[in-house]
Amino acid sequence: MSDEPNNQDEGVQKVAELLDKARIALVTTVGPEGQLLSRPLAVQEHEFDGNVYFLVPDPSPKTEQIRSNPQVNVAVEAGNGWLSLAGTGTVSKDAALIDQLWNTAAEAWFDQGREDPAVSVLTVHADSAEYWTSNTPKPLALLKYAKAAATGGQPNIGESGKVDL
Repeated sequence: MSDEPNNQDEGVQKVAELLDKARIALVTTVGPEGQLLSRPLAVQEHEFDGNVYFLVPDPSPKTEQIRSNPQVNVAVEAGNGWLSLAGTGTVSKDAALIDQLWNTAAEAWFDQGREDPAVSVLTVHADSAEYWTSNTPKPLALLKYAKAAATGGQPNIGESGKVDL
């Protein structure tokens, strides 16, 4: 796998493509005693602008953790790839943004629907991203793994990259 995208724009485009395919993210926050805590959250559809958005109830343990230590990681699986975003999180009750992100799936998580006073937006501003993708069909990838194991090399089955955002 290659380690760097050809240019910054290409790297940002790869991040956007992977996020567009993702439905659920594991969002990791820092707990009160420094422990890392992860939970699945639905990725809200939005054109990637350096931020990833989630509808969350506030107050909740995750929102309190973000207020205490805003360092957040967002990890997604997206079909043929994986993405890890490191950044900072903020929580707001921005009504216009909530309206923009609101969808029928969110209804299940809030007792009073859109009017629930707990409805909030967790915005993760990404500072950097790492991604791994594979366009190699699974049978061919398995053959490449076997060849690499027999020859002592590493299989070339896709690409990876690091992007500063």
